[in-house]
Amino acid sequence: MTKERLNTRAAGVVALAVMLSRVLGLARELIFAALFGAGRGMDAYLTAYRAPNLLRDLFAEGALSVAFVTVFSKLGVERGYEASWELARKMATLVLVFMSVVVVLGIILSAPLIGVLAPGFDPEKAAFAAELTRIMFPFILLVSLAALAMGMLNSRNVFGVPALASSFYNLGSIFGGVTLAWLMDPTFGPRALIGMAIGTLIGGFLQMAVQLPSLRKVGFRFHFDFGWGDPQVKRVLILMLPAVIAASAVQVNVMVNSIFASYLGDGAVSWLAYAFRLMQLPLGIFGVAVATVTLPVVSKIAVGGDMKHFRETLSKAIRLALFLTLPSTVGLVFMSNEIIGLIYERGRFTATDTLQTGAALQFYAVGLMAYACIKVLSPAFYALDRKWTPMIVSFGAIGLNVLLNWQLTFRMGMGHRGLALSTGLSAVANFLVLYLLMRNAAGGMESGAVTGSLAKMLVAAAGLSAACLAGQDWLGPWLHGPHLIDRAWSLLAVIGAGCVVYFSLCALLRVDEAREAMALIRRKISRRAIGAPGA
Repeated sequence: MTKERLNTRAAGVVALAVMLSRVLGLARELIFAALFGAGRGMDAYLTAYRAPNLLRDLFAEGALSVAFVTVFSKLGVERGYEASWELARKMATLVLVFMSVVVVLGIILSAPLIGVLAPGFDPEKAAFAAELTRIMFPFILLVSLAALAMGMLNSRNVFGVPALASSFYNLGSIFGGVTLAWLMDPTFGPRALIGMAIGTLIGGFLQMAVQLPSLRKVGFRFHFDFGWGDPQVKRVLILMLPAVIAASAVQVNVMVNSIFASYLGDGAVSWLAYAFRLMQLPLGIFGVAVATVTLPVVSKIAVGGDMKHFRETLSKAIRLALFLTLPSTVGLVFMSNEIIGLIYERGRFTATDTLQTGAALQFYAVGLMAYACIKVLSPAFYALDRKWTPMIVSFGAIGLNVLLNWQLTFRMGMGHRGLALSTGLSAVANFLVLYLLMRNAAGGMESGAVTGSLAKMLVAAAGLSAACLAGQDWLGPWLHGPHLIDRAWSLLAVIGAGCVVYFSLCALLRVDEAREAMALIRRKISRRAIGAPGA
């Protein structure tokens, strides 16, 4: 049997595809900021979007994806492809029926739902948020089917198309949303947000539809199958319950932050949302990419019981996640205001909004590396049939976040900054506990290799920090100047110099992940040179 390995090249493909999606998502947020700013209307829209988006993160791209890929991958090894396709048809039918019921309930209960998510909203603001919720709730059905398709394709080692699918969501929501918003209100007042809400549905449909040709190509044929009593369906559902709660820690913490922020006046909900979106850019590019490639591999390894190989693969995935997200953490902490100002500060998004959003971004970044590692670690527990462990740990993380929210935001007067910091600290605690528990479950985690690599990366990160400070000092007049082009080239210069310093120091310090990245680049260059005319 071929030994399963963590495919660094596949992780690179996913990272590039996810990067495109995140850049488009950032463009979407930029358009929102320019057209609608960070006031009452955006607070209402973001709160309305949070309800179906939370369900997406928990059920669709969270628990459903993790549980399904785990069982689907193992079933393919144990009983062959046809058995796994039968499971896929049963799950697709179940998702279609169940999520349709959820959509109907979400539409009916939109008003009380907003009352829970934003108890500090005044009646007019709450009513508008409820109206937007009713429009956007079908999004959860579309994206759940898209997540199921993504899981099937990933398990068949098809990563590019599913990773690109969310780019089509962003394209649909941008072009469809802006067009409909203009038709609703050419001045882009609050009512134009109804058009943006409909654009969300257009994007969700495209995210699902773009994967269907690839599914057919790998052999999947859909027809309704109501055989939900199948033991394999039960395995997925049983695995989903703890996975929902385990995956909920970050999203529930964000939702709790929104509840607290609703009491902090107009703008706080938007500042946190813009900052969190920007922090998710490196998380999605690197953390999600590594986790996406790791899950099918460790699930198949677990079937054979080769724990040494399991530990090696998981340790490598964690080191890769740390290597890729550490420079992003440093960059977001030192350059937050410059990044926010360049991306968002135009139209109705003011300089004050930049400062407030930048402060939130700095504190969110504290937990960036932890978020990435959690995405790698949590699914590995399901591969070992220790499905309740991440759930129990997530309970503690949520409780810690609520406690820190109260302490930092109200008692220490940090406002929305305290909410961001509490989320980051809770993520760090969540990761550390999961890591220690995985050491026991897997009989070790090659901690020496992890800490050794991390120590070298931190030295390189210190060089990156110095490069950021030097760049701010030398290029300050352009970084904070009045012209967009000057701010763009100077920020890119600082980021470019920082990346060169970080990766060069990692290479000099013989960080394995840096050497692998350089080897991959050299192979790509060699192949192109060989294929060039006259070569």
